[in-house]
Amino acid sequence: MAGTAPSVLVVMGVSGSGKSTLAATVADRLGWEFAEGDDMHPAANVAKMEAGTPLTDEDRWPWLGTIAEWIRSHLADGVPGVVTCSALKRSYRDVLRAPGVVFVHVAGDPALVEQRMAARAGHFMPTSLLASQLATLEPPQPDEAHLTVSSERSPDEESADVVARLGLGADR
Repeated sequence: MAGTAPSVLVVMGVSGSGKSTLAATVADRLGWEFAEGDDMHPAANVAKMEAGTPLTDEDRWPWLGTIAEWIRSHLADGVPGVVTCSALKRSYRDVLRAPGVVFVHVAGDPALVEQRMAARAGHFMPTSLLASQLATLEPPQPDEAHLTVSSERSPDEESADVVARLGLGADR
């Protein structure tokens, strides 16, 4: 990841991996704007997932377009930000990719992820969809601007690791 420091981080991974917690913690640590990608889903996508039906690529394209608009706007305005998005496939990340964007892949043990999903209240994604997300996941490749962090550490440890590895400044 040679070059200038990133100005937008896309925190990615399967549902329940800890994307939102890590993204909010990193954004707070850096004083950057935070956006929850799940809030950008069209209502039809949320209803489909609540019903236990995996999204198709056709379902995801408009959602990815909305997140891409958020990213482009932040890049154009020079406003650093952190946004969550599962970004499970390379083709999805291709929609979001731009100079200044780094993907932070939160990866962990599927049993731990399932346990976290089962314990959270008020989220539309049922644990029954975890297997389809894991099957869809195409981890970032060496030619993609990314880093991978373990979901098995505390959010503070993970966020400190992200900030340090990306050279984004001293810990606050």
